[in-house]
Amino acid sequence: MKLQRKNRLRATALGALAVSSALVLTACGSDNNSGGSSTGGSGEKTSAASNVKCDDAKGQLLASGSSAQKNAMDLWVKDYMAGCTGVEVNYKASSSGEGIIAFNQGTVGFAGSDSALKPEEVADSKKICKTGQGINLPMVGGPIAIGFHLEGVDSLTLDAPTLAKIFDGKIKKWNDEAIAKLNTGAKLPDKAIQAFHRSEDSGTTQNLGKYLAATAPNDWKYEPEKKWPAPGGQAASGSAGVAAQVKQVDGAIGYFELSYASSQSISTVDINTGGSAPVKASSENASKAIAAAKVKGTGKDLALDLDYTTKAEGAYPIVLVTYEVVCDTGNKAETLPTVKSFLNYTASDAGQKLLGEAGYAPIPTEINAKVRETIASLS
Repeated sequence: MKLQRKNRLRATALGALAVSSALVLTACGSDNNSGGSSTGGSGEKTSAASNVKCDDAKGQLLASGSSAQKNAMDLWVKDYMAGCTGVEVNYKASSSGEGIIAFNQGTVGFAGSDSALKPEEVADSKKICKTGQGINLPMVGGPIAIGFHLEGVDSLTLDAPTLAKIFDGKIKKWNDEAIAKLNTGAKLPDKAIQAFHRSEDSGTTQNLGKYLAATAPNDWKYEPEKKWPAPGGQAASGSAGVAAQVKQVDGAIGYFELSYASSQSISTVDINTGGSAPVKASSENASKAIAAAKVKGTGKDLALDLDYTTKAEGAYPIVLVTYEVVCDTGNKAETLPTVKSFLNYTASDAGQKLLGEAGYAPIPTEINAKVRETIASLS
């Protein structure tokens, strides 16, 4: 009996050791897809799934603005909240204009905008950023795709003057001579063009306007503003709304971020820049254009100057950069730790890597290094 009891105790001990070892192995291999969080040697919480540094993040963080970055923001928020349990990030994708208004009213911790703050918007921000002002942090790059729906036509090339005339209502039919010259051999139908644009103030609209004004000044006479300037056409709300209309309507053309075209299998226009071959809308090709951007902001502001007239081989010229707008100093104490923690993740290697996978373009490394430094200095 004593021998049997001793054997049972020995078996129990070995079983306990095996369970303990399994738990240790599970903990050591915690960088799986569980999305749980752990504590690093320094005592700060990090996400096992994506190495998110939660730091002192807590509670709810409200943000709003650009719908251009919605698909990227959805991925970021999901990953971040998986790593930082107990923290809720709520980003409302509306428009750049609405985001800046919300920021300057003090109702959000940060705003997303596809255009840098105007001087008057910076002045307004000083009322909220008590000891500082709003600054622009470039976080998301990407191509503005020109999506089209034309039964029987899968491939289409346009140049800036032709695109300007289409959106200005000067070219009305798909078999117009100007379009035919750029698409030799294509069977273009005698069908009316239905051009869709954004109904609300939009940074995407403004960036398209900057491209057309810079590359087709004789055909696009409008100042690049967030409000759609040309008469005619049809309006839809948000990038998602424009994409939905193009998807549904035969003869339609519109503009939105590439991720909307990719997710809905919408055909996109190749752009004739004057280079050796038309350029497709892709993350890689947009990155080639964005890589030439220069910082034009001063101090901690990192607003960029984009070259819409580039003819570099393989560089897609219709691009935008979405900024996260924050206070350089004077951020609200209750949300500052979460703002810094979340933006640290979006600017991290892991966060930026997600962009290419979602149809966006990562911010160039040299510029992104400055973004990280600025985030660390927010107060």
